[in-house]
Amino acid sequence: MKWLRRKPTIITAVSLVVVLVIAATLWNVSSSRTFQFFGELINRVETTEKVVALTFDDGPDPAGAQQVLDTLQEEQIKATFFLMGRDLRSHPELGRKIAEAGHEIGNHTYNHQRMVGVTPGTVAKEIEDTDQQIRDTGYQGEIHFRPPNGKKLFALPHYLKTHNRKTIMWDVEPDSEGTPVAQQIETDVLEETRPGSIILLHPMYQSREETRKALKPIIAGLKERGFRFVTVSALLNEA
Repeated sequence: MKWLRRKPTIITAVSLVVVLVIAATLWNVSSSRTFQFFGELINRVETTEKVVALTFDDGPDPAGAQQVLDTLQEEQIKATFFLMGRDLRSHPELGRKIAEAGHEIGNHTYNHQRMVGVTPGTVAKEIEDTDQQIRDTGYQGEIHFRPPNGKKLFALPHYLKTHNRKTIMWDVEPDSEGTPVAQQIETDVLEETRPGSIILLHPMYQSREETRKALKPIIAGLKERGFRFVTVSALLNEA
């Protein structure tokens, strides 16, 4: 009889453990760079060619956009900019400059909110409003999508799958955690990049001066190692 009285407590404890395990699993999936429940996710391309995609997240912002564009022009390479709808609306002239320079523009949502636990309607609005801002720059190419902070679970991947769009992630991210100095950012990129890599940098905002300082040495270092730079779309064609 004592065991029977304890049974509800045991069941409650077991249920709590199960819930915690499920929650931890879903959190890990939502943060995964290589897996999602629906659709296609790309974090790099399998190739023997020494080719990489240089990608930038966030903005456009006056603090960093022009300096990045100037560096890319000096080095004569094309990159992919995953931009936010709200920043494009605030700085349409910068979006036009990126498009006019021949770079690829991707969708990084309108408000940069974490796309986990959101409704399908929120996902659609975040993506479609940003698509419109991107088209307003004059950009005519394919619009790839990258989730803010790499977060995705159910609603976002399902939307992308039904709209025939890939989730573009990355395999090199030297400045995602904290604000490392330029030399560390450069070193990490040169050590971690391999054929088919997608490199993620955050050079746009005022606080990202170290990333901007590292950009030119990164490009020079990879060129010395025989790498060439392409957009995400061009890299996908290498597969």
